[in-house]
Amino acid sequence: MHGTDMLITGLGVVSSAGNGCSETLDSFVRLERNAGPVTLFPTAMEYPVFEVRGMPQPYCLQGMRTLGLTLMALDQALEDAGLDDLSGRRVGVCLGTTVASQLNDLGFYASYRSQGSAPLTAVDRFLKGNLAECVARRVGARGPVLTVVNACSSGSDAIGVALSWLKGGLCDLVIAGGADELNHVPYCGFNSLGILNPGLCAPFDRDRRGLNLGEGAGIMVLEQERHARMRGKSCQLFLAGYGSMADAYHLTAPRPDGAGLRAALHMALAEAGIEPRQVAFVNAHGTGTQDNDLVEGTVIKDLFGAGLKLLSTKGYTGHTLGAAGGLEAVFSALALREGWIPASAGFVNRDEAIPLVPVREKSAISGCYAVSTSLAFGGNNAAIVLGRGGKP
Repeated sequence: MHGTDMLITGLGVVSSAGNGCSETLDSFVRLERNAGPVTLFPTAMEYPVFEVRGMPQPYCLQGMRTLGLTLMALDQALEDAGLDDLSGRRVGVCLGTTVASQLNDLGFYASYRSQGSAPLTAVDRFLKGNLAECVARRVGARGPVLTVVNACSSGSDAIGVALSWLKGGLCDLVIAGGADELNHVPYCGFNSLGILNPGLCAPFDRDRRGLNLGEGAGIMVLEQERHARMRGKSCQLFLAGYGSMADAYHLTAPRPDGAGLRAALHMALAEAGIEPRQVAFVNAHGTGTQDNDLVEGTVIKDLFGAGLKLLSTKGYTGHTLGAAGGLEAVFSALALREGWIPASAGFVNRDEAIPLVPVREKSAISGCYAVSTSLAFGGNNAAIVLGRGGKP
């Protein structure tokens, strides 16, 4: 099957930048950065975060915030795709996460440690909160179901797996993306690593001091073109390619020469059947940490050239961990559809060590392809290629 046969027929997104595609685009235009102190859990630390505020009551699920975020984005994506009944369809579900309901049961651990026993509510919540299984039950999916937990590349990896399912004929459409909630454990963990920014993150900036954590969900409905045509759905957006490669270098730091990212990008472009010059822009992982931005900026310039339009949307959302790949894939698809990318929020001063400068203002794009990258702990690197337009 050709890459343009894998359509993106539905988009759903929720983050601190907005609930839904329209709110998100408005935030991008206004350069809004909705960060502030943590309100979701008690902490003595004062690093700013990008929380989702005002979640509608039906999605406020006790102890399962990640699932609530997922369902918000899911309902948007299904509505966008024009799908109110999935019965009788071969539907797959592949979602990435990091936190989910695994890390938000500190009360369980504290009780067990101090008393030697604890109610099994947290265990039940963990089992019921499996993102892909819960979504599959909700929509009545009759295809493969998988939750990907691969650190910060989870969302991109889930979309890549979904593409392979469609190409392999395992299903007609796939609900794919990523979701994660803000949580005490990663907040403390990233602080221990010394990479939380006391101010707002500044991806690729000379004076960058680290990342901000965020939360959200980005969901896509991916569909074989023939299946969409049969139900009267047309769409210009498609998923063209995916690549993944591990550095096997360090538990948290990227390999300095970026070999894994470089290989993942080559794989994604090869599957898409395009050359680097055909890429209109790259939505980079761009965390605002010293090592990530230096390695990523160098690799992207080497492959795509100095004239490429580059940005990081983490200045609007913070680093959303397992949700990042899903959110940024949706953002990239929206940019292709709208014909522009937002300013790379937080960037002010060029770092002479990084050979690319991200866009400083809302910028028109020409070309039919975009790339979104994800770099994760454990040396995981993922890249996806999205496209816009009819078949060549």
